[in-house]
Amino acid sequence: MRTITNINRDWTFEDPKTKELFHIDLPHTWNNEDGQDGGGDYYRGQAVYQHKFTCPELADDEVLYAEFKGVNSSAEVYLNGTLVGKHDGGYSTFRCDLTDAFKIGEENILKVLVDNSVNDYVYPQKADFTFYGGIYRDVNLIRVNKEHFDLDFFGAKGIKVDTKVNGEDALVTVTAYTKSEKKVVISILDDKGETVIEGENDKELTISKVHLWNGLKDPYLYKAVAKLLSEDGTVLDEISTNFGVRTFSIDPKKGFFLNGKSYPLHGVSRHQDRLHKGNALSKEDHDEDMDMIREIGANTIRLAHYQHDDYFYDLCDKYGMIVWAEIPYISQHLVNGDENAISQMKELVYQQYNHPSIVVWGVSNEITMVPKHKKEMLALNHQLNDLIHQMDHSRLTTLACYAVATPFNKTAHITDVVSWNLYLGWYVPFFFLNGLWISFFHLLYPNRCLGYSEYGAEGMPNLHSPKPKRFDNTEEYQAIYHEHLLECFKKHPYLWATHVWNMFDFGSDGRDQGGDPGKNHKGLVTFDRKIKKDAFYLYKAYWSDEPFLHLCSTRYINRHEKRTEIKVYSTLKEVTLYHDDKKVATLKGDKIFKFKLDLHDGANHIKVVSADYHEEMTIQKVAEKDPAYIVTSGNSMSWEKKKK
Repeated sequence: MRTITNINRDWTFEDPKTKELFHIDLPHTWNNEDGQDGGGDYYRGQAVYQHKFTCPELADDEVLYAEFKGVNSSAEVYLNGTLVGKHDGGYSTFRCDLTDAFKIGEENILKVLVDNSVNDYVYPQKADFTFYGGIYRDVNLIRVNKEHFDLDFFGAKGIKVDTKVNGEDALVTVTAYTKSEKKVVISILDDKGETVIEGENDKELTISKVHLWNGLKDPYLYKAVAKLLSEDGTVLDEISTNFGVRTFSIDPKKGFFLNGKSYPLHGVSRHQDRLHKGNALSKEDHDEDMDMIREIGANTIRLAHYQHDDYFYDLCDKYGMIVWAEIPYISQHLVNGDENAISQMKELVYQQYNHPSIVVWGVSNEITMVPKHKKEMLALNHQLNDLIHQMDHSRLTTLACYAVATPFNKTAHITDVVSWNLYLGWYVPFFFLNGLWISFFHLLYPNRCLGYSEYGAEGMPNLHSPKPKRFDNTEEYQAIYHEHLLECFKKHPYLWATHVWNMFDFGSDGRDQGGDPGKNHKGLVTFDRKIKKDAFYLYKAYWSDEPFLHLCSTRYINRHEKRTEIKVYSTLKEVTLYHDDKKVATLKGDKIFKFKLDLHDGANHIKVVSADYHEEMTIQKVAEKDPAYIVTSGNSMSWEKKKK
């Protein structure tokens, strides 16, 4: 039987600049500060990690592997000075066989050279986010019998589950990969751990009266267990995976369907980093992210722009999220990067194959941004699309088109469905262009499934205006932007999915906006997860069934206008406004409530009430606009920074 031991504790890290040694625990990145402070000058190069361990003596019939869940971007792994593995790709699991270099009963030195240098062969190299270097996910030692399920198959679990709904039943085929000739037995368990059916490896099994995985409403999971047996029935190795049974389809005129029923997809995109942590997240960080995504009522997540932590895909399964998963083939085609893009796609699909939450694999993102090597770029998009269909017959392919790509662009017609990254109303003026663009594409290609993969606007909780406008970075403009887009989407129900850019602010060291360089502030929640912006509550009002009341612009304290707007987002149907404890008005409405109020000099106490819910704030009427609410520096719209 295999034994998995986490070895995150007690590593040394050699600072690449000073060569000073630090004692650290994993996960770790060396760019958690310089990758978020602006300037586009964070350290990209090589750094050295070491870990010393003593393992109990291996039996003659055992082997030892090291498992790395995420090392960005490239890694060379040495044990006791012997090279035991290399890996290019910063977001997927890989393993190294340590057996031949392992010293029995002695101290062993595991050394990892990690490199996030600029190059022309590992994706990503050009994108609006920071490429944090480091060993930023878990590292495990796997001790297992020589007769074991495959640990060398693209970092995958070694077990694949294919399902097909057949009336009230499900046909399930569990394939466990092994190089051994030993017998493999398969068991399928229900959510209580009770055996539903047993059978042979790679043979079709029937689950009678199957319990479907049904999104947010009922994300039911089964478990498949594979056991490798010796001749006398001893279990040599055992692996398992959760899986769900569901059907889905996408109609160009009616949108997304789950288990045969209309299931409109509305949700968010997510980057995995945090302030002062970079990509080195804990499970508690992932849990908090999921809790906030669930709070607004999202039912889909685009996990951009790379393979995310296994644990987060598990959370998506557990809570019923519909997922778009993709690789970082992004922004610029690398002339020497085809092999790496193919490798990353294989790892993504094979490693995450069993997640019922995933319905589409993303081939590329804004890959036409740099108009070079067009022929080679189109060829690789086709190759990746075909590769996915060879590996996975059950899911669809998609890609995210660059905003300036016209509906006629060839990349928009490669994958099964397509989405667009459009910021009409932010980078381009006029909200109404969104509706025109959607309608125009649908008119040209009525049988082509269309979605919105990115849309958003910068919103800083410390910047405010009574007359918000494009590029002012105010919390108010961000909210107004999303108000318009939500109403636009209601008028185009055939969109297969919409994904807000972004759920959380994230690190992009080349940016300099809103007086807070090194970050993209389009999130509905701040980078540190401490402030839910007004736009967060707008989406909660549209998507959630939870009764709540939110008073907007509570951080806009010092107001110079005599007549101001008091805005409320709520799932309730009636809101009453009080000014200095005197009732002003009651409005009946749906989701958004707007009051006009005359302010007097000094302190104005504001209270809004609906049923048992209330919120309040105090506004100070001032003579002049507070300069702290105005962007005075750092308002570049570009994330590309050239080193001097």
